[in-house]
Amino acid sequence: MTQHALTPRHRATVLLLWLAALLLAGWQIARTPFAADLSAFLPATADAQQRVLIDQIRSGAPARLLFIGIEGGDAPARVAASKQLAAALRASGLFEQVSNGDNDAWADIGRWMVERRYLLSPAVTPERFQADGLRDAIDDTLSLLGTPAGAAIKPLLEQDPTGEVQRIAESMIPVRAPRTDDGVWVAREAPRALLLAGVRADGADLDAQQAAIAAIRTAFAPLQAQGLTLLVSGAPVFSVDSRAQIEAEVHWLAISGTVLVSVLLLAAFASPRALLVALLPVATGVLLGITAVGLVFGSVHGVTLGFGTTLIGEAVDYAIYYLIQARGRGGQGWRQWLAGGWPTLRLGLLTSVCGFAALLFSGFPGLQQLGVFSIVGLVGALLATRYLLPVLMPDGSRGVGLRRQLAQGARWAVAVLPRTRALWLALGLASAVLVLQRGDLWDADLSSLSPVSREALALDASLRADISPGADGAVFVVVQGANAEAALQRAEAASERLEQLVNDRVIAGFDSVTRFLPSLQTQQRRQAALPSTAALMAALEEATEGGPLPARRLVPFVAAVDEARALPLATPESARDSAIAPLLNAMMLRRPDGSWSALLPLQPVGENIDLDRVRTALQGLPQTQLVDIGGELGRMYDRYLGEARMQALLGALGVLLLVALMLRNLRRLLAVCQPLLLAVLLTLGALALLRVPLGILHLVGLLLIVAVGSNYALFFDQLTMARDRGDGAASDDTLASLALANLTTVLGFGLIALSTIPALSAIGRVVAPGALLALVLAAAFAPRPNPPPARPGRSPRRQGAQRL
Repeated sequence: MTQHALTPRHRATVLLLWLAALLLAGWQIARTPFAADLSAFLPATADAQQRVLIDQIRSGAPARLLFIGIEGGDAPARVAASKQLAAALRASGLFEQVSNGDNDAWADIGRWMVERRYLLSPAVTPERFQADGLRDAIDDTLSLLGTPAGAAIKPLLEQDPTGEVQRIAESMIPVRAPRTDDGVWVAREAPRALLLAGVRADGADLDAQQAAIAAIRTAFAPLQAQGLTLLVSGAPVFSVDSRAQIEAEVHWLAISGTVLVSVLLLAAFASPRALLVALLPVATGVLLGITAVGLVFGSVHGVTLGFGTTLIGEAVDYAIYYLIQARGRGGQGWRQWLAGGWPTLRLGLLTSVCGFAALLFSGFPGLQQLGVFSIVGLVGALLATRYLLPVLMPDGSRGVGLRRQLAQGARWAVAVLPRTRALWLALGLASAVLVLQRGDLWDADLSSLSPVSREALALDASLRADISPGADGAVFVVVQGANAEAALQRAEAASERLEQLVNDRVIAGFDSVTRFLPSLQTQQRRQAALPSTAALMAALEEATEGGPLPARRLVPFVAAVDEARALPLATPESARDSAIAPLLNAMMLRRPDGSWSALLPLQPVGENIDLDRVRTALQGLPQTQLVDIGGELGRMYDRYLGEARMQALLGALGVLLLVALMLRNLRRLLAVCQPLLLAVLLTLGALALLRVPLGILHLVGLLLIVAVGSNYALFFDQLTMARDRGDGAASDDTLASLALANLTTVLGFGLIALSTIPALSAIGRVVAPGALLALVLAAAFAPRPNPPPARPGRSPRRQGAQRL
């Protein structure tokens, strides 16, 4: 290997390139958005059904709905506050729709329904406008005048004697609606007024979601003086709060981890300069990792950013190895490190890259981000160690500090631990048996990654139950079409099947976009069923003869039918700026490829829906599927978790082949790989014993154990070779650097294990004990040095005793 001299020109070049890289990285990071939604841990590649589900989670109506409650005060105060808050939110322009039970909010939608009633009503057929059909329809409408519905029917009687508006309104009444008090929604049990608000912005736009939530709190602020309390929940609240929590946690972990590691390094090196130099590879790796993720994915997830704090644990190891192993005089210490420590670190990096490369092939963008971050971050940290540290401290760190004590403790452990090999092998075997017996070991679900508290989830469940009891949209039918017309026609076909299920009491009801926006085909058919003015007048004369409602009073009805015959047909495009736009946006989706999907949420009769009967009823309908959100998310997560485990195994196989290729010695290969396997097995065994359900992030933690532990095992391999050469000083330096590196790693990941973010704590709880086990096992299973040649007149046993 060619070793260039550290000339002033070489030093200046390295420093300038390093500073330029950091400046470019900082510039890119400043332009990179950060996300916190858990949809990053949903698969990027999915089938048609999964794509609709993921779209709903990311930016559909569920991702934009806010559930609002008002508590405190008396009932009149809550009612007044509900009306005042709803009016303020509608005026803000930040919400597509604000509902609180006030009928005035539906006035525009009501006008749409009245104007287009003859194109919306499923009762419109040619027979309905003949004499017998008109007579029956008018009689039905007149019979309702004496009922509670009569007050709403009477004003429209002369314009709509056949009751089409009443029929349409009845079809849109929710199966389960909140109780009303003085015209606003109230909870059935708790003293609480209720509102439902749909944010206008896309669900993935967290800044806009945060602004909408802030607008709610600002509008409510004057009402707090009345003793009222505001409750807000929903997916936007979870996303915004999660982002804030992750950002705060990441800052805390970064500062705490840096302080903790700095104190430890300062005690070990007894040199502030060495401390600052040791942190440079860490900073370089983190900045380059974030930059790479931003360039590849366009944004950085908060969990990925938090994962950056874990790099402190491994990246600082590189600096420790250099600063201790490069001790020398006359500016030549870096040369001896290049000859001894650098090849081992380089191989350790390659094994880490090989392991983390498995994440790049994951179907989860979140895991792919972690893979890119880890690989680029570790490569950047090691390159900074290789080229920057020799320029800044060519002779490593000369300070002694705790180095001698670390080396002494490590020498004692190396002398004792090999005697415990049988114990570790027995524990490893027991762990393997325990892991195999735990069929539910990998049983964590997607919710295990969420930082949302139980209290917040309980509030959300309470508000949802109050506003829409038993109808949380957890099950829906999705139909797809190459264009909007095809999707609407298929939604109409699915609605016919679902109506039969309602009649059979399999489901309590369902919602469909076609109730307020039928397909063009259906609108044309209904429009064609409307008679001419002359034909309608003749039929009316015959139908009303001798009845209480003479034909002469129904001239407005004849005019309305005549207007409907010439009414332009509505399409999703033409209705985008109409009163029904919020409903349309909630129930129809246009994908980037131009295709459309329509959603039909189902309401259960009791607690659950008989999914098998619904699927049977929908059989034969093209591109029509039943989606159970909870079940599908679970199946999807389980499937991709299984794939991630297989990819991790392939990564481990890649590590094995790489080490075998570099060492070319079966004995050394076994000494390097055996501790890694046992460390993973023992960690899994402990988690299985504690009955911890494992998920995606625990798998990442196991990969980190392999990444960190491979460095330990390879250095013990180098240590054995140094002893064979009789290089005791090199052995002491290696042992001290290993002990210090492991201590920083365990403390760093131990700190992360205390995080309140489950995704980060899962990694910390795996890596902290796993890294310690990796070092202990590497020492226990390190190859024994070859016995030195016996001197004349001295027995090998006596010589070995003196060597000890």
